[in-house]
Amino acid sequence: MRSDEHGVIVEMIAVGRYVRVTAVDTLSGTEVTLVGDPRRGERSLRAAAVRKLRFVMAKKDNKET
Repeated sequence: MRSDEHGVIVEMIAVGRYVRVTAVDTLSGTEVTLVGDPRRGERSLRAAAVRKLRFVMAKKDNKET
C-alpha cells in the first residue's frame, strides 16, 4: 500500500436486535458509527458504513479549505 492510500477498518457488534457498525479511516483516524438491521447482511452494512465515512471525510475536507 502506498503512503497516500487510505485503508478502512470496519467493526461489527451485535447489540440486541441491531448491529453497531464502526468504520475508521486508517490514515486520518476519522471514525463513524451507524446502527443497522442484521437482516440487511454484513456486506450491505459494511458498504453503508464506508459510504458514511467517505461522506464525513469529504464534508470535513470541504470545511478545511
